[in-house]
Order: sequence, then C-alpha cells, then structure tokens
Amino acid sequence: MATKAEQTAEYIIHKVAPIFNKHGYSGTSMSDLTEATGLTKGAIYGNFKNKEELAFIAFKYNVDRVVNAIREELDQIDSPIQKLFGLTNFYRRYRVYTIEYGGCPIVNIGVDANHDNPDLLARVQEVISKLQYLITKMIVKAIEAGEIKKSVNPQKYGRYFFTLIEGAVFMTATMNDDSYLQEMMNRIDETIENELAI
Repeated sequence: MATKAEQTAEYIIHKVAPIFNKHGYSGTSMSDLTEATGLTKGAIYGNFKNKEELAFIAFKYNVDRVVNAIREELDQIDSPIQKLFGLTNFYRRYRVYTIEYGGCPIVNIGVDANHDNPDLLARVQEVISKLQYLITKMIVKAIEAGEIKKSVNPQKYGRYFFTLIEGAVFMTATMNDDSYLQEMMNRIDETIENELAI
C-alpha cells in the first residue's frame, strides 16, 4: 500500500500532467500548479525537487498513459501484422482519446522543449526512439511469422510509420481536422498491404 507521501505525489502528478502537456514547461506557472492541486508551493516542492523534475515526471505520466492504452489494445491481437493494423486503428481515435489531456505529449512537449529545455527535449527524443523501436519490433516479428517479406527493412519502415503517425497527429491538432489522421492511417495500411505483406 502506498504511503501518504506517495499518494500525495501521485495526486500532484495526476493534476499537473495535463497542464504541462497543454502549456509546456515555460508556459506553466507555479500558480497554475498550486491552483490545480489545491496545495501550496511548499507542499508541492516537499514532494518534488523542482519544477523541472515535476515536468519530467508529468511528461512520463502522459506518455505512459498513451503507451499503456496502445499495449492494452495490441495485447488482444495475436498476429504480428494485425498488430500493425491495430496500431493504425488506435491512432484513428487518438485525438478523441487525448483531447482532454491537451493532445499528444510527444508533439506538445517536443516542440516546446526544443526551444528552451534541452534536458526535457532529450527525454522526448528517448521516447521517440523507443516508440520507433516498438514499431520496428512488430515488423521484425511479422517477418519471423512469415507475414511480411524478408526483404523489408524493419528500421526504415518503423521510422517511416512513426513519422507519418506523429506528422498526422500534429496536423490534426493544428488544423482541428481529423481527416489528416484518418488519411495517414489509411496510407500506412495500404503500405503494409502493398509493400510489406506477403
């Protein structure tokens, strides 16, 4: 069972994670954090070293929430190639899923941190590398299962699919138009069917 301090820290992260995601590191003030949590500055910093540590943990919290939802959905699919289609199906609904939390944490924090927080940007880059690797790994497993051609370069398509996904997420959010995500997920599905599948 979590201690009172652990419960308080968890409560703080739950409350401030959407704020950091919506406003970025620089755009989030101490008054935003105290207002969201109902706690004093001293109470917040009694649980976290500083604002930067809080921003790091909030980013991880937002990313984990998305990654866990993807894993939960894909874990129900046995076929490796069908997992790739499961991924595009997840992202077709991505905006609805993330809207109350301020959108995609990778896009939001990546753009924000790129200008003024190299340490936070490094965390975003690390997450991007891991997610690209997960897609690459799905392609490798589909090759091993005899569902994708052996001549396919998993790293190339892992990067390509991730770039299409995040680009479409950015355009959908910026233009307030879901068709960008729908069209790009259809494009990935077509690529899997026409270029990768046996």
